[in-house]
Amino acid sequence: MTETKDQTTGQPSEPAAPAPSTPEAVRAPLRGEVSRRGFLSVVGVGWAVFTAGALAQIGALTRFLFPNVLYEPPQEFKIGFPAEFAVDSVDERFKASYAVWIVRDAGGFFALSTVCTHLGCTPNWLPAEEKFKCPCHGSGFIKTGINVEGPAPRPLERFKVTLAEDGQILVDKNTKYQEEKGQWLLDGSYLPYTA
Repeated sequence: MTETKDQTTGQPSEPAAPAPSTPEAVRAPLRGEVSRRGFLSVVGVGWAVFTAGALAQIGALTRFLFPNVLYEPPQEFKIGFPAEFAVDSVDERFKASYAVWIVRDAGGFFALSTVCTHLGCTPNWLPAEEKFKCPCHGSGFIKTGINVEGPAPRPLERFKVTLAEDGQILVDKNTKYQEEKGQWLLDGSYLPYTA
């Protein structure tokens, strides 16, 4: 260590006092550097995205484990006693709730499907014309369900009709009968009844 000497007296001088401290200027981060606040912001956003993704996966799993159950009306149902139906009539009470028309003729009952055999629209019963008429493409069916006009390729389907033990008419939509296959002649496609 070298001593510094006072040039006027030649004696050793005291070390120079440090310069008074000045507050340091805040320096902006250089390109590529991240401040503490910026780093914590990025980490916070990352955790928020991760949490949202995890919650979405949990929601999807819950949805998978508890699916929606569609309500469908029962496929087997009672419609009442035979005496409650007028002869030579089409009963439309069950059209909206069960998609079935109940037809009674002089010899008994049969249940017709309300689904057009062309493209699945719902025909309307026109009592003045004594026929079912499809509003979509003009298919027409007589009271028995036979197609007589329009693009429908085959007659309406029938459902199984029987008498329940309590004497009411029981319709079973699980069993269908198609006329073109000769099934309208099978037991269950027609319920014989005379009052």
